[in-house]
Amino acid sequence: MARPSVVKIANLRWACPSWGGCRRCAAVSLSTVTLVVEGMSQGSATMALVVEQVRFPSTSGPRLAGLIDPPQGTVRGWGVFAHGFTLGKDFRATSRICQRLASEGIGMLRFDNLGLGDSEGDWGDGSFSHKVDDTAGAVRFLEGTGRGVRLLVGHSFGGAAAIAAAHLVDSVRAVVSIGAPYEPAHVEHNYDALIERIVADGEAPILIGGKALILKRDFIEDVRAANLHERIRTLRRALLVMHSPTDNTVGIANASEIFRAARHPRSFVSLEGADHLLTGRNQAERAARIISAWADPYLE
Repeated sequence: MARPSVVKIANLRWACPSWGGCRRCAAVSLSTVTLVVEGMSQGSATMALVVEQVRFPSTSGPRLAGLIDPPQGTVRGWGVFAHGFTLGKDFRATSRICQRLASEGIGMLRFDNLGLGDSEGDWGDGSFSHKVDDTAGAVRFLEGTGRGVRLLVGHSFGGAAAIAAAHLVDSVRAVVSIGAPYEPAHVEHNYDALIERIVADGEAPILIGGKALILKRDFIEDVRAANLHERIRTLRRALLVMHSPTDNTVGIANASEIFRAARHPRSFVSLEGADHLLTGRNQAERAARIISAWADPYLE
């Protein structure tokens, strides 16, 4: 098979059979759509993947950049993905999970948090509370386009945010946490050597994953005040806890605490052999297949 080609088409509305003539399309602002086309032969082409680029306002004002991976074949439902601490919508595990879910009929919106990737704003002005509110805002944005969101998926720090955000959106029926910390303040291991300086001076520069960022006192105070236990206990949605027993970044004990705090319906899946970032061969795709099967009763 020929290598896939990528075509960018400006000012194209959401791709549906009526090409913009329905209420759903009218609700979606014009954006650039990236088409990955493969299987080209004798002047014909098969569309393998369509990704819609979108922007929507954050709760603090600046616009956030997102990608919608539309469902292929029969539409089973829609979901939103919350990425890890500073990872972004284009992080390999994030994109692979969303694309795999889309290939199985579950459309997904993934987006960059404040000041990351293609999003506007300053990352240093964000916090765990902002991440939670913006995750809920992403659900409302997708709902506003006529696509009902039933599923929230979060990886690492985003898993904690997904659990908390579910309380803010009535439409969500199922939540998945992947390698999530039981206490959001667990993220402090990324900058523990700077905490005293940040508390004293109000902010300090940090380098995380090759990203030069400014961490502020407000972030530390906010994440320490977050009480995920109560939000897990009162979730009142189906919860799937996914975690690797060999996760050296967020230990498996976090999954045990989340699962114990949760009420039924709750499920746990051990991601044997996976690392925290799901970088190994087929690890992200395997996680997505499990999510797809588990979420089926909660989708429309």
